Amino acid sequence: MLSALFRYQFMQNAVLAGFFASLLCGVIGVIIIEKKLVMMSGGIAHASYGGVGLGYLLGIEPILGAIGFALASAFGVGALKRRGGARADVLIGLFWSVGMALGIFFVALMPGYPPDMSSYLFGNILAVTRADLWLIASITAVVLIVVFVLFDSWKAYLFDDEFAWIIGQPTVFFEYLLLSIIALSVVALIRVVGIILALAMLTAPAATASLFTKGLGTRMVVSAALSTLFCWAGLAVSYYTGVSSGAAIVTLSGAVCLLSYGVRALAARQIQKHAAKTHAGGEVAGK
Repeated sequence: MLSALFRYQFMQNAVLAGFFASLLCGVIGVIIIEKKLVMMSGGIAHASYGGVGLGYLLGIEPILGAIGFALASAFGVGALKRRGGARADVLIGLFWSVGMALGIFFVALMPGYPPDMSSYLFGNILAVTRADLWLIASITAVVLIVVFVLFDSWKAYLFDDEFAWIIGQPTVFFEYLLLSIIALSVVALIRVVGIILALAMLTAPAATASLFTKGLGTRMVVSAALSTLFCWAGLAVSYYTGVSSGAAIVTLSGAVCLLSYGVRALAARQIQKHAAKTHAGGEVAGK
């Protein structure tokens, strides 16, 4: 694989795309988990499929259509949620299913043979073009700048939005800004792991990092490092076996995350047993 990396442009694009996407997942994934927006992120991701289908129907770049649909669904859910209408989970489910249905509907309206949509659903990091790479890098740069320039304000908003509102933080602005960068992050991941698998990539590395780190900044760094490791390892598996790159990346991410939860649970159980034995020994000595 290393020799191919220096010889082939598509391998260089794939490695760089994995790196930029990993930075994005490391930062946004931690925020998504902290604000309990996992299902909303999944709804936004699946709603963007309607934009992909519309892009094909109108003859424009499908990713541009995905950006429009992702942002529209993010603002739509946010606005309806703030008005206190239908329950948030109902809205997310509607955007989730309707977005996918619209994608299929728009493609069905196209004359001739329908295009292959599998790369948008499951990703293909080996097929990332230079234009895709520039898009992923641009979105990553914008999101990182937004997060780190407003880092202190983000911390206040994430941990206690009511307190942030009391001290004068524009919490409504931060809510819509967060939904916007989640939508953009989802679009950036479409070419890497696909719409269906994007949710796992956003959450698995961040969830793993949260088990072993505490500070917000530290968790973001560790999450980004883990995500990079998963991306490059999945890319290697895909290169040598021919397995879908998105599936390989997400399988590795999920397996490590589940294993980490298991190790953490076993460690906690051993600590409890040791504490119980120590307590029992102290009582016997006291008698």
